[in-house]
Parts: sequence; structure tokens; C-alpha cells
Amino acid sequence: MMRAVLAVFVIAFCAMTGTTGQAATTHTVLSFDDLDGWQDDDHQAALDAFTVTCGDLKAPEWDAICALAKNDPNPRTFFELFFRPLLIEDGQPALFTGYFEPELDGSPHSTSRFRYPLYKMPPELREGQLWHTRAAIETENILAGRGLEIAWVDDPVELFFLQVQGSGRIRMGDGSTIRVGYGGSNGHSYRSVGEEMVRRGIYRAHQVSAQVIQNWVRRNGAVGEDLLRTNPSYVFFREVRGVSKTQGPRGAMNRSITAQRSVAVDPAFVPLGAPVWVEKGGAGRFRRLMVAQDTGSAIKGAQRADVFFGTGDKAGRAAGKLRDPGRMVVLMPIDMAFARAEGLSR
Repeated sequence: MMRAVLAVFVIAFCAMTGTTGQAATTHTVLSFDDLDGWQDDDHQAALDAFTVTCGDLKAPEWDAICALAKNDPNPRTFFELFFRPLLIEDGQPALFTGYFEPELDGSPHSTSRFRYPLYKMPPELREGQLWHTRAAIETENILAGRGLEIAWVDDPVELFFLQVQGSGRIRMGDGSTIRVGYGGSNGHSYRSVGEEMVRRGIYRAHQVSAQVIQNWVRRNGAVGEDLLRTNPSYVFFREVRGVSKTQGPRGAMNRSITAQRSVAVDPAFVPLGAPVWVEKGGAGRFRRLMVAQDTGSAIKGAQRADVFFGTGDKAGRAAGKLRDPGRMVVLMPIDMAFARAEGLSR
């Protein structure tokens, strides 16, 4: 989704309990027999997601594979014939979290109920430029009356979470829906609200989740809204057109992403568009072939991934609970996999 701070709050402060040491990156070619549960997955679902973005991969090896993928192959045979699993490790433990596309109630006009605006990027601001903080924007009405409002919503907490996710849907009173995506930011680094709650002694780190934060802020009125403003980062939006209601939001490759089959990764380690085999542990463990089609500023490391759960409250609840260990293995074209394992830049 080209998210400034893509993940839910539990992601944003995971560094509090993670390790910080660094190690050299290693690349190990595996066999498909090394992938736990490989034979039991729905490979057709993975192939469908892969073909959405494979045409955007530019290397010649990908071009040939993409052409074959669109020729209705046997899906499991296709992956086993043209790819090799590549385990990429950087010394950090694997961590899987989740994200989703929020849905908010809104209005095209300001009313007594719908009082909280979603703003477009002001024309004088350039991406990366340091600008006014969240607190200043919200309390000093810096953007009010400039015609930058896309819509108004009725809940400042949901608006904050929409900014964290970076994209979502706004349901209007007439039954219509508009989609919004990340349009830029004020240049300030994200500061975790969850971490601030832990610092103040409100909760312990293991107790904090997206739902916990939402509930606390709502219970505490103005004090809760002031807590949100301890995060100086502010996200602007743009209206997204040309995506049907049945499609997922657009990811970092500017293509729609697929619930339970798309993941956000760190492109410094994992090529965008590559299939990735996910072995997620913890509660609700799963083994699934997915596709790296998104990124996020909180997603850093070779074994770090954010699973897209879909749209709406149910997807949001599922995404907010996910923070599990496991293993991620990238499927690379055969020559590219062995070249990386041998330390060649392909």
C-alpha cells in the first residue's frame, strides 16, 4: 500500500522486545522437500496472486516465467519446475505480523457527526520535507478551509488507525464508497503510541494491541486524543480510482493485493513480486505460499513479513492479533537462486 507506517500498533513497537544485533546475510538453496506442508497448500491461489504482479518484474528470468505462469500451468508443477527455495537470513529471528484495509463511515461534507477530515497533501509540501507535527496540524487547524479535504469521518481513533495502515475505504451515507491510499507525510518519524503507553505505565508491552489502544483512547476522551498526538507523524491521502470493490487495495507494486496471499516484506532482502513460502508458528499456525507485493517502514529484515488479511473489522481483528515466529523462504528463478547463494549479484 506504499504505507508510511503500514502495520498495526503492535508492529510499531516490536523493537522493544526484539534483538538488535546484526549479522552477515546468508543465502541457502533448499529443496521443496524442506518446506513443511508444501504439498498440502492451494498452489492455484498462490499462482493467481503471483500473476497479478509478475509482469512488472523486469529481469529476463522473470519475463519468461511470467509468460509461462499466464498459460494455465499445473500450479504446483510450475513452481517446482522453475523455482528453487532460497532461505535468506540476517541473524534476526523471523517475525510475522498482520495488516488490513480499514473501512470507515464518512461524509463528503463536514457535519455535526462527521467532523474529522482526511486531507490531501498540501501543494507546498514535498515528500521527505519536515513539516508541522500531528499535534500542530490537529490543534491549530493549519489545513482547514484550504479545499484539501477528501472526506470527513466520525471517529478520530479510526482515522488515526487509517493513517497507520496507509489506505482504506470510506463508506458514504448514500451507499457509495471511496478508496483512499497513501499520499505523503509530514516528514516526521513515527513514534509508537503503544510504546508510549508502556513508558507511562498504563500497560505492559505484552498487553498492548491495536484493540487495546483503541479502547483506551475512546475511554479517555481528550486525554486519549492527546496520547495519539505524541506520534508526530501525519499521513496524507489521495483518492484511489480504477479498483473495483471486489479487488484488494494497491500495494507497493501499484497492483491490487490479495487477502491471505500477499505479504509486505523488506525489498532490501526479498524482491517485490517474488513468491514466498511462509511457515508461521504460534496460535493459528499455517503453511502457505504467498507473494511479496508490498512494503512498509516497520518491515525491516530478511525474515520480517506483514500478512495482508483483507478489508474490514473482522480482518482488522485478525491482523491485530498476529505477532508470531516462524520461517520465510523466497522462491527464486533457478539461476538467480544459485547465483545469490554463490554471492553473485543477480
